[in-house]
Amino acid sequence: MAMLLAPRNTIENIDMDVQKLSSDTSFQSYQSKIPSQFIWPDHEKPCLKPPELEVPTIDLRAFLSGNPQALSTVCSKVNEACKKHGFFQVVNHGVDAKLIAQAHKLIDDFFGMQLSQKQRAQRKIGEHCGYANSFIGRFSSKLPWKETLSFRYSADKSRKTVEEYFVNVMGDDFRQFGSVYQDYCEAMSNLSLEIMELLGTSLGVGREHFRDLFEGHDSVMRLNYYPPCQNPELALGTGPHCDPTSLTILHQDQVKGLQVFVDGSWHSVTPKEDAFVVNIGDTFMALSNGIFKSCLHRAVVNSKVVRKSLAFFLCPSADKVITPPKELVNRENQRIYPEFTWPSLLEFTQKHYRADTRTLDAFSRWLQEKKQLTSITMS
Repeated sequence: MAMLLAPRNTIENIDMDVQKLSSDTSFQSYQSKIPSQFIWPDHEKPCLKPPELEVPTIDLRAFLSGNPQALSTVCSKVNEACKKHGFFQVVNHGVDAKLIAQAHKLIDDFFGMQLSQKQRAQRKIGEHCGYANSFIGRFSSKLPWKETLSFRYSADKSRKTVEEYFVNVMGDDFRQFGSVYQDYCEAMSNLSLEIMELLGTSLGVGREHFRDLFEGHDSVMRLNYYPPCQNPELALGTGPHCDPTSLTILHQDQVKGLQVFVDGSWHSVTPKEDAFVVNIGDTFMALSNGIFKSCLHRAVVNSKVVRKSLAFFLCPSADKVITPPKELVNRENQRIYPEFTWPSLLEFTQKHYRADTRTLDAFSRWLQEKKQLTSITMS
């Protein structure tokens, strides 16, 4: 997510390159050579033809039916997947296919606009919401080959935070945008709470524990747009990382690009139109006391077509303390991570650290150092 900023003159050079890049949202400004800031190191360069991952498919309707045999089968599959790599997909989820199609169409509409129009929602340094296209000053190398639009969703039913965001930032002409994504986020909110029931049951702490924790959540929705890249073997749409959030629910278009790291190598995930892919994030790994693994994943690009995806990041409300339930802590399984709140982890990833495979460990050390510093100052 974030790291310490590059020197100002470096950022200005990047801005000049990527301003040119972004003036054409198809990224065709660079027909034969992409800017060096987008080229990844050899050991991180993409594998464009990796093996396919056999993604565990979870029938959510079967889980919610209450049938004991179906419940046992579903929880066993979730438990195995989340202990190994933190990744599965759900079908029979109840989300309206027309709403999903509308949400995908509006991705095209937004990212197809002129850069000056998209920049009305420009994301500021240190913030996690707004429009970004790799050059807002956070990174000086290994830039992602993508554009994004992120916005907050609050489960507070008294406000339509998404619709308000689009109207306030983009103008009243975007009320329909806001209305569609408000509905989509509400569908994702309901789905995420059902998945929390599933995770709680799979961990043996009951259906309600994690669902109750995430009631009234304050989450993030992100639209991802990966333009064609003339040198897909050199760039990445999104670098290898684990999501700092609790849970990610992703709907892909039918273009491949998502890869998951399993058994020491990268595996491709084939899009499935009627399924949402779900991955565990760092915050939930802490909630499970390390039993369920945060999913290491990345996105590759291609030279022919745009790839799009809708990502909903479930986050607890600001006042919730992230600590595992007592059932998951014992003599054999000691506490791994310190208590924290989601805003502190978000601050860490936005202002101090670029999310990677070790974010939670680095964050734990940072918290401990802050605590020690506070103790010294007070004494």
